[in-house]
This record gives sequence, structure tokens and C-alpha cells, in this order.
Amino acid sequence: MEKMKAVVSRGANEYSIETVDIPRPGYGEVLCRVRSVAICGSDPGLFHGKYEERSWPPAYPFIFGHEWAGEVVELGEGVANLKVGDRVAGEAHSGCGICENCRQGFYTLCLNYGKNESGHRHYGFTSNGAYAEYGVFTEKSCEVMPDQVSFDEATMCDTGGVALQSLRIANVASCETVVVYGPGPIGNLAMQIARTKGAAAIMVGRGHRLEIAKKSGADYVVNYEACDPVEEVRKITNGRGADVAIEAAGTQASVHNAIKSVKKNGRVSLIALTKEKDIYVPVNDIVCDQIRVNGSRANPNVSKEVLQLLEQGKIDTKHLITHTFDLEEIRHAIEVFENRMDGAMKVVIHP
Repeated sequence: MEKMKAVVSRGANEYSIETVDIPRPGYGEVLCRVRSVAICGSDPGLFHGKYEERSWPPAYPFIFGHEWAGEVVELGEGVANLKVGDRVAGEAHSGCGICENCRQGFYTLCLNYGKNESGHRHYGFTSNGAYAEYGVFTEKSCEVMPDQVSFDEATMCDTGGVALQSLRIANVASCETVVVYGPGPIGNLAMQIARTKGAAAIMVGRGHRLEIAKKSGADYVVNYEACDPVEEVRKITNGRGADVAIEAAGTQASVHNAIKSVKKNGRVSLIALTKEKDIYVPVNDIVCDQIRVNGSRANPNVSKEVLQLLEQGKIDTKHLITHTFDLEEIRHAIEVFENRMDGAMKVVIHP
């Protein structure tokens, strides 16, 4: 059997480059040559074993990685819409397709989550992912890329999709004001996409990433270390508050401030996982001001639109990619990303 190199995890903090069999695609699946895979904010925790209580992964050995782009090199039986040679961007979630949620289009909330035998896949979490030279993925989790979009740019299709979904859930409209808490890659793209919808965008954060947000087109930037961000958002909006808040930081302060920053009848989308056990929310404000607070899970049915925005130059991911490494440098790459060394924003691996 043909072999490939992959980053194989055999336990918490136990991962290395191994030579393993190239997997074969099953029914409705394709084998892809992975060209680029980006490190997601959840990946260091996965490598460190911090999500094992969620069964991420369900068992070892395991291959992480879910923000990827590459080429189709082999088709499994039943594949109808992809061909060998197609350049594709991957999506982490692939629902079973038969449960109530999947049938309604909410496949990131598949009721058969984690049950591979049902057809569900969550690549890099419950099914082997993309930190490898090759990977097997369902046809429906692969989106054909425009020729003008590079593999590195397309690794952020997943990231951009999370951002776009949070804006969809909040029903962002033109002439509205959106405040984004958290100037990382997801927050930055939420800000960029909000502006493509005709909304004004305020970014709250600090340091180098706040400077990147300004260069990315934020209408206003707020350094929470220099002022009260809620008061500053109110000042920018003439005391009214933002129409929508996108919370992309996952801290007690950012969740609280996001809710406090919106107007009466405002909307809040929460998209960041938190490291804290519990987070306090201002319930009286939510009730008395009729604030709609929604969780937003991943990126269902948005990959094509994100790739179109990239193709049209309406959003830019090139400047968010600060570092690239070969697969063999995975440990150093994780360290650079996790510790934000040399201003690291988005780190891309080339298998």
C-alpha cells in the first residue's frame, strides 16, 4: 500500500511525523492531496489533550487539522460532482444527511454527531483530518475553488465561513453598525464581511491585531486597555449602541461587554469557545432591553459565498497569514501560533 507522511497524535502532547498508509475513499468520498492546512485556534488544545472530555479525538492514534485546501486525486464510488484535478477547499463538518437537523440544513448540529457509522464526519475532531499529505473527505464537505484563489487563502474558507454564519444569524443589514470583540482571524473576517454588507464596523481589541484590523478596513478600532470599550462604542454610535455584536474572544469580559454594547432590541452572536467553566451574562439587560443572544456553530452552507468574496477581492486573507511552515515543523509552528511569536496571526502548514 502507498505511504504518506502525517502528524499522528498518540496522546496528549504526544505527536510526531509518521509514515502511514494513504487512506482510500469510500462511497461518496474523495482522496485529496492536501496542499495547505491552517492552524485553528482549537488545534493547540486538541494536541494538548484539553478536549478529551468532548471525545475530541474519540480515540488515538489520530490526525488533527481541519482548515485545509488541496486537489482531488481519487474518487470513491458514487461521487457525482467532483473530478480528479479539482482544486477544493475543505469544510470541517459533514452531517449524516438524514437526521432532522441535517434535513433542515443545520448539519453542523447533526443529531448523529460523532457517529461515523451514520455518515457523520467532523474532520480533525472526530474523524481524521488534514495534517497529512493526503486525506479522505466526503464530497459534500469539499467546495471547488475559483482559479484566482490560492491554496493558502482558501485554508481560511472555514474561518471566513464561521464569521459569515455569525453575521447571518444576526441578520446584519446595510446601514447598521456591527461591533466585533476579538481581532483574531475570525473576528477580522467578521469585520471585513460585515463591511461588504454595507454595515459600519467597530473592532475591539488590543495590540498588533488591532492594528491589522485597522489595515483590514475597520471603520473604528477600540483599544480596551485604554478605555471602557462599552462607553466608547456608545460614543461612536451617538449613545445608541451597536445594532449587532459579534463575540469572537471567548472571555468573561468580552461576552459581558458585547451584550452591554448593543442597542435595545440589539443582536449578539457568540462564536468563540471559552476556556472558562462558566461565564456570567447580564440577564437583566438581556430581558429589559430585549437583546437577542445566539450561539453560532461553525459554517453551514456558506463556503461558496466565502470563496466568491475572496475571488472578487471583497475580503482579504493574504495579510492575515503571517507564517508558513513545512509539515515536519509542526511542533515549532504550534508554538509560534500559540504564543503569537513574531506577531503570529494565521499560521499555514504545507504538507
